Order: sequence, then structure tokens, then C-alpha cells
Amino acid sequence: MGAERVMITGGAGFVGLHLARHLVSGGSEVTLVDDFSRGRQDENFRELGEHVALFEHDLREPLPFDPPDDGFDAVYHLAAVVGVARVSQNAALVLDVNLRSALNVLEWCHRYPPGALFLSSTSEVADGAAGLGLTAYPTKEDGPFALAAPAAPRASYALSKVVAESLFRQSGLSRVRIGRYHNIYGPRMGDEHVIPQFVARALGRLDPFPVYGGTQARAFCYIEDAIDATVALTRLPDADPMVVNIGNDREEIRIDRLADKVVTLAGYRPALDIHPAPAGSPERRLPDLGRLRDAVGYRPRVSLDEGLRRTFEWYLAERTRTEP
Repeated sequence: MGAERVMITGGAGFVGLHLARHLVSGGSEVTLVDDFSRGRQDENFRELGEHVALFEHDLREPLPFDPPDDGFDAVYHLAAVVGVARVSQNAALVLDVNLRSALNVLEWCHRYPPGALFLSSTSEVADGAAGLGLTAYPTKEDGPFALAAPAAPRASYALSKVVAESLFRQSGLSRVRIGRYHNIYGPRMGDEHVIPQFVARALGRLDPFPVYGGTQARAFCYIEDAIDATVALTRLPDADPMVVNIGNDREEIRIDRLADKVVTLAGYRPALDIHPAPAGSPERRLPDLGRLRDAVGYRPRVSLDEGLRRTFEWYLAERTRTEP
């Protein structure tokens, strides 16, 4: 039996590059698809580049290439517009990119059916119903979907993902896997999410230290654990579609306590300057991981303290490397 053949859309992004690195280290033959609108051809990408094939392509257009002769054993569709700032500034782009890319990937997979097909989805599919009290914490995969503020630009992201989920589930393709990521973090995740933002403020030794939504709570999952769960889920032989939460439910933490941990890593004790949370931000986010545990025996291995340390050290090294 030959090496596993895999295609990853959004392969130069945060989750995509970590996934590619994991698969390459295990001997898989990996093809990346990215238009570099968010993904970066940085040193991390270049280190991986010699071990993967790359197609630079905007997935709003149909995929223009054929798979290997024997097809792909798995396709991971990760490409999407994400991030609160981007979503809030251009909701139409979110819907355009996320839905067109999902449709084009599905059309291509119908022509060249892969062994398995993974879609990256989001905790925000469950946030609306949880915030309205329509479902309990921790949130399960089969709860109701609700848009608490459908006119808000931020609603576009959850809407794009729940429509993509429906398209994938009803595609008729075998072994469809939908992973709803819950607050995944780690090295090279950019600067648009709470942990890298806190790290940047701590490296700048801001005092007072701005914190938005300090009493809100999250359960963060380190990228290595998320990748382990993603690959194990996609490799399951079950033919029927599966929708599964991916995260870490063991260390839910308030955002102000998270800030305390990050500034401690930086070695100083600023005053926390607490501000209201961004509009539409959920008060709490905690996944039910029972389905994931039953399916693949999942146990997160990286504690929050360890994951924060690794992430802080990576951003510190990047800052040192790029400073004049």
C-alpha cells in the first residue's frame, strides 16, 4: 500500500500548515491549495514547501487541476474567511468566499471522489442558541441553530458555516467529516485572536493592559491536540457523515484570568484595563466532547499553561527575528 495522498485547502493558513506538517511527518503525500489572501509564504511555509505540492488558486473559481492517478485518500477543506475583524468589516466577502469555495470543492469532489472529506466548521454554529438559552452548556453537536442578531455582520460567518455543513452532509459523498473547532490556538495563528493579541500587548509591556470582555469564559485547545483529533476523525472508516466538536473542555477560563497567565509569562504585573466585550461575542463557549471521545478516544494532551508557554515563546522568537 502506498503513502496516503491528501489535499488541504487553505494549506498555508494556521490550521492548514500545522495539519500539513503533521501529515508530512507521518509519510503522507500532501497537496496544498491556497490563494495567499490569508496564508503566508513565510519561513515556516518555506520549510514545509519542499515536501508538498502547491497549487495557488482562488477557490471562488472551480478547481482547475486533476488529482493523482489514484485520487486523494482525503480532502481537508479549511479555506475560509475567518476572524472577528474581517467578518465585521466585510460580511459579503465572508459569504461569497466561504460558500463559493465550499460549492467548488464539493463539485470537484463529486468528479473525483476522495476517500474522505473533512470540513472545518466553527463553535459559532452553537453560540447563538446557547446565548439565547435554547441549549445547555457544554454545547452538543445536535443542538438548534439560531442567529441572535441576523442583521449583524458577524452573523455572516456562522451562517456561511452552517450552510456549508448542510451542503457537505447532503452531498452523498462517503466519509464526510465536519469538525467544529472551539478556540484553537498556537504558534503562527496570526494576530487577530485573543491569545496572540494578549501576547503582543505583553511583549510590548503595556500597562495598563487592555482586556475586552474580562468576565467571559472560553475553553482553549492547543493546535497539536486539534490536529490529532482532526486526522483521527477523518481516518475513521464509517461511511456516514459525522459532525463533531473539536476542542478542550478541561480548562475553561475567564478572559481576565487568561490575561493574568500571559503577562506572567512576560514577567511583569500590569494593571488590567477591563473594557466591554466586542458586540456579539458570546459570554461562554464550552464544547461537549463526548462524541469525539467515543469516536476516536480523544484526550487533549497539552495543558493551557504549556500551550500558552509554547505560543508565547514562538511569538517572542518571531518578534526577535524580525526586529531591525
